[in-house]
Amino acid sequence: MNKNNDLGLLIIRLSIGILMLLHGIAKLKGVSFIEGMLSDKGLPSFLAYGVYVTEIIAPISIIVGYRTRLAGFLLAFGVLFAMLLVHSSDIVSLNQHGGWGVELLGLYLFGVVALFFTGSGKYAISSTHKWD
Repeated sequence: MNKNNDLGLLIIRLSIGILMLLHGIAKLKGVSFIEGMLSDKGLPSFLAYGVYVTEIIAPISIIVGYRTRLAGFLLAFGVLFAMLLVHSSDIVSLNQHGGWGVELLGLYLFGVVALFFTGSGKYAISSTHKWD
């Protein structure tokens, strides 16, 4: 069977992008709960609006394959921020089924890090720029 790395990259892009976009769509109702968490940690509450970049704009860019490497970097930053802000105690723990406490976030993180290094592949809107 022939390898098709570009098809594999498309599947990864669609999987990560669509699943993260659903998280972003849920936040269109407001980010006041994130603002509260940021304020509790002594951080400026306006940072909560960064969720729209990391959970809506970056996933759409990843899905269509436009500046995938840049979008992957932004999404990785957002995932790390969420891990440290909301799930910091879970980073070093296992869940009730023996999985990593931040397993889902870990899959998003390592998936977009892989896209950062590989790029979007040829099944993308743009594939020739250094950030694709």
